[in-house]
Amino acid sequence: MNSDPIWGQSAQAFQQFFGEQWSKAMQSFQQLEPGSQSKAAAQPGVQFEPGKLQSVQQDYVREATALWAAGMKAPVPKDKRFSAAPWEQNPLASFSAAAYALNAKALMGMAEAVQGDAKTRQRVRFAVEQWVAAMSPSNFMALNPDAQQKAIETRGESIAKGVQNLLHDIQQGHVSMTDESVFEVGKNVATTEGAVVYENEYFQLIEYKPLTAKVHERPFLMVPPCINKYYILDLQPENSLIRYAVSQGHRTFVVSWRNPDASMGDRTWDNYIEEAILRAIAVVQEIAGVEQINALGFCVGGTMLATGLAVLAARGEYPAASATFLTTLIDFQDTGILDVFIDENFVKYREMQMGQGGLLAGQELASTFSFLRPNDLVWNYVVGNYLKGETPPAFDLLYWNSDSTNLPGPWYAWYLRNFYLENNLVKPGKLTVCGEQIDLRLLDLPVYVYGSREDHIVPIDASYASTQLLPGPKRFVMGASGHIAGVINPPAKNKRSHWLREDGALPPTLSQWLEDAEELPGSWWTDWADWLKGHAGKQVAAPKRYGKGTKYQQLQAAPGSYVQQKA
Repeated sequence: MNSDPIWGQSAQAFQQFFGEQWSKAMQSFQQLEPGSQSKAAAQPGVQFEPGKLQSVQQDYVREATALWAAGMKAPVPKDKRFSAAPWEQNPLASFSAAAYALNAKALMGMAEAVQGDAKTRQRVRFAVEQWVAAMSPSNFMALNPDAQQKAIETRGESIAKGVQNLLHDIQQGHVSMTDESVFEVGKNVATTEGAVVYENEYFQLIEYKPLTAKVHERPFLMVPPCINKYYILDLQPENSLIRYAVSQGHRTFVVSWRNPDASMGDRTWDNYIEEAILRAIAVVQEIAGVEQINALGFCVGGTMLATGLAVLAARGEYPAASATFLTTLIDFQDTGILDVFIDENFVKYREMQMGQGGLLAGQELASTFSFLRPNDLVWNYVVGNYLKGETPPAFDLLYWNSDSTNLPGPWYAWYLRNFYLENNLVKPGKLTVCGEQIDLRLLDLPVYVYGSREDHIVPIDASYASTQLLPGPKRFVMGASGHIAGVINPPAKNKRSHWLREDGALPPTLSQWLEDAEELPGSWWTDWADWLKGHAGKQVAAPKRYGKGTKYQQLQAAPGSYVQQKA
């Protein structure tokens, strides 16, 4: 290859181009006097911590000099984006990858060196991460030897297929993360047997067919987030938390949210609490003929469940014998990377835009969450789908992730201000919901709190913070992995770990809790099942039919019609 005159000319041109860019970078660094305002900074007024900036400068000069000396023999960076053989075999490609990695490291180092308050530094870091991810040479056909080789091997077919994939994704409104044609709700996802026994304009209530001859007398209600479809809890029989609960002898009910359309554009947080959360609790009580139920809330569903129970407590009603909160924000002091978007101006803009009516499009939410992990959830698929013309593999979780839901504008705007911006839920008497002043100190019931160690949506410290707010008996468990994979971790897989403290102590901080926590192999589900059993009451004969009497009868077979609605 090195003897090819065209290759030699290309390499020489690239080296010349890189040399010019390297010289410019050196000049830029020389202009950055530690502690002074950056002349090259994208944002006026940005300053750098002198020690950190000097370290970045020194490292860059040393590593760039070494890279320049290595030239076309530069090793390929250890990065899965450049792991395919053509990156190693093509000296120009390996050099471009190495140069990119060096510049990316320097840019991130500069972002870390920015002086300012935590939010400013977080925003700078997030913006630089987005730019760095977008500018990877792997994202461009002209610089990606793997995509080029595939185009040659397929005689251009991969390029044609890539264009087809691009047009398809433009038409559907989102980047394909999986082969969506493989999945169908009710056919090979969301297949646990059950029936819709109640519905209103907000939700359908699904009751599941018992898998045991006897069930616990207290029924079990699951409240998933209304920003997603419920079947994250029922993807496949082997990883379905719903099926697992049923198999443990619980008479299980699940809220399946309606995907809002324009007719629901004026619905509020109060509407959802009164007409969905409180209504679902009441219907489950009626069907089972009991005074108390057990309830579970996942993510935003947990925030809504906590709010609903607080409303009922303010009315002197205590319908829950226990509550489980999975990766749930109740204390919004630490909202992780999502905090980068939240300030008074952003919230005011959203209130002006949709606070009195309208819809937040589901795809907007989905795109926001994807760009929290741009390399894995955006550019990975751009390269595979469009540059290589590949069809992504079938994956149930990513199919669910692409099945987006809308949100009513007033609900969303109120949620942003009162939770993400002002953290009002933890302030006794600050919030009025459904005509009642909210005070979490009234929620004196047993709770099970689960948090995922690597969660980027509900940070593990934020999950743990719930243990310091709720006054009743509490059990906390930390699972491995992230927001979804940590939760959907069935025992049969024997994957990942979880952490527990058998002494039951809940010190003020997570770090203190971890000092005496024990790492246990496998799923946390079995620990939770044992805990829930202790609050489920005696066992009674399993019901022979869905619902109760003539008031609550089977309306549709599970998974119902609301989950089929597209955003």
